Amino acid sequence: MLLQGVYFVVVQYLLIFVAAMLAGGLNGIAGGGSFILFPVLMFVGISPIPANATNSIALLPGTLASAGAYRHEFAKDKRALIQICVLGAIGGLAGAILLLKTPPIVFLRILPYLLLTATLAFAFSKKLTVWVEKQQSKFAQLQSLRTVLIAILQLVVAVYGGFFGGGMGILFLASFALMGMTNINRMNAYKTLLTSCINAITVIPFVFAGVILWQQGAIAAIGASIGGYISAYYAQKIAPIIVRRFVIGVGAAMTLYFFVKSWLP
Repeated sequence: MLLQGVYFVVVQYLLIFVAAMLAGGLNGIAGGGSFILFPVLMFVGISPIPANATNSIALLPGTLASAGAYRHEFAKDKRALIQICVLGAIGGLAGAILLLKTPPIVFLRILPYLLLTATLAFAFSKKLTVWVEKQQSKFAQLQSLRTVLIAILQLVVAVYGGFFGGGMGILFLASFALMGMTNINRMNAYKTLLTSCINAITVIPFVFAGVILWQQGAIAAIGASIGGYISAYYAQKIAPIIVRRFVIGVGAAMTLYFFVKSWLP
């Protein structure tokens, strides 16, 4: 009996490690790692809210490493950087607290819609960015209103990120395009820093609430870091379209699965 228990724990940790390594690799190439790690955490028996909290913490080292790689971009517009970081911290904290106040059964019911939003945002990210860029000329005529609307949008995305997180990077890229950014390296730099800030700030309420599973989180963080490092080598060898299709396929499958699971007795 004891041997069976040990075997189950080893298999559970191995699944988490492999999923996190794959998630870290996907984040390093095209994004969408949460589509892999979060469902696996639930598959091994972790309830939705602790799984979501542990997923956010586990992927934090990878996003921090990515942000560090873009550090030369951060000195170009410190004012805008501080603004979005403050909004991100406030929204992320609010989203995390909202998550903790949400009953698990309610979270499980809205989870498919969150996954659907993230999957659609990922699938249509390029078209979304192009559409946003076309709207810039319209917004430019109302500069003060444009600034307020962009700030509200970024705050809403930050709350979403603190509550769930899947697909928030893509939504932030769209908001940066509305700000008038055109340099993709700068946009990615801001995105990685902002997602890092949100994932880091959520640690505070998650720790006080005791919903983070530290052993599983540590194993996942190691796996994600290894996956991110390996992806840096293979990123130029794998066609991005293949990775994107894989992520979209996984996202669609997970969305369908949780739609069925949330409404079955």
